[in-house]
Amino acid sequence: MKLQITLKKSPISSLRVHQATVTALGLRKVGQTVVKEDNACVRGQIFRVQHMIDVKEISD
Repeated sequence: MKLQITLKKSPISSLRVHQATVTALGLRKVGQTVVKEDNACVRGQIFRVQHMIDVKEISD
């Protein structure tokens, strides 16, 4: 299973760790979408910045 992650809020005024997490997910612009494998590491990153992103599960 994969996760479709979309950035819906700018991380500019957020904490540095949140900005770094958004960058680590591969998101740079508001509205940009990336597809990542569903694993514990990505789930942890999603949990940290859940207020800035929108996540959908997609099947292979």
